[in-house]
Amino acid sequence: MTLSRHVESFLEMLAAERGAAKLTIAAYRTDLEDLSRFLAGDIAVAQTDDLRGYFTRLAKAGSGARTAARRLSAFRQFFRFLIVENIRRDDPTLALDAPRLPRALPKYLSEDEASALIDAAGRRKGPEGARLRCLVELLYGAGLRVSELVAMLLAAAQRDPRTIIVRGKGDKERLVPLGEPARLALNVYLEERGTFLSKAKPSPYLFPSRGVEGHLTRRRCGQLMKELALEADIDPARLSPHVLRHAFASHLVDRGADLRSVQEMLGHADIATTQIYTHVQGERLQRLVAESHPLARKKEPH
Repeated sequence: MTLSRHVESFLEMLAAERGAAKLTIAAYRTDLEDLSRFLAGDIAVAQTDDLRGYFTRLAKAGSGARTAARRLSAFRQFFRFLIVENIRRDDPTLALDAPRLPRALPKYLSEDEASALIDAAGRRKGPEGARLRCLVELLYGAGLRVSELVAMLLAAAQRDPRTIIVRGKGDKERLVPLGEPARLALNVYLEERGTFLSKAKPSPYLFPSRGVEGHLTRRRCGQLMKELALEADIDPARLSPHVLRHAFASHLVDRGADLRSVQEMLGHADIATTQIYTHVQGERLQRLVAESHPLARKKEPH
């Protein structure tokens, strides 16, 4: 559908001034389009009651709290943009309460299961096997987002072999250290990378593809992880590229890594996002208190 010029200006601002990723802008567009369809008009003039009606319809349609929270966040940013641009003076979202979200823990993968995945990838032979092993090592060994991984440029992996340059959310770059297994897997894959290139032209991507996007897609990467899960005797429903990123962070925290360092490696803007990984420490910390705290020690009978 055709969006109002105010919505288009807002989306242009997200790209130009905030450096929002294409996927982020597409999500905002989808949310604002849905509100426009509901109001059947320019959402720039929407009032609080209009928005309440929208969220009531959303709830009746069975949408969850996370969907409602995300859309409310998008609407709030849009109306704040209108105020800054002197298009309207009031914010109709101020009277709306954000839905309460359950704190969901990330899907958990044990260290043994992660090792089984790496072993299964290592049993694959040829260029496909080299690429698969590299994908697993960078997802689990460096904690990359799948969108960061598939769109990574070749140049980002050809500088200091001890680190890799990652372009994350908001087009921000960060350096992520690579362990020896990840470096080895990357070097082996680079020797086979030409197999995936189109003969017609070179590719700037680390993981090139002959498809429309020019690089391995997130969907295909996810499919490869599901296939690998079966070979490693893991339920495919429990595995995705993002689960490997969770495993990277969880296993680091479980082995004593400080949250600030993990935050930097993951590229989290807020350390509160990183704190969710402390769930893996629960059992170990309870055992530590039981064994070491003086008040927890049983008194010896006289």
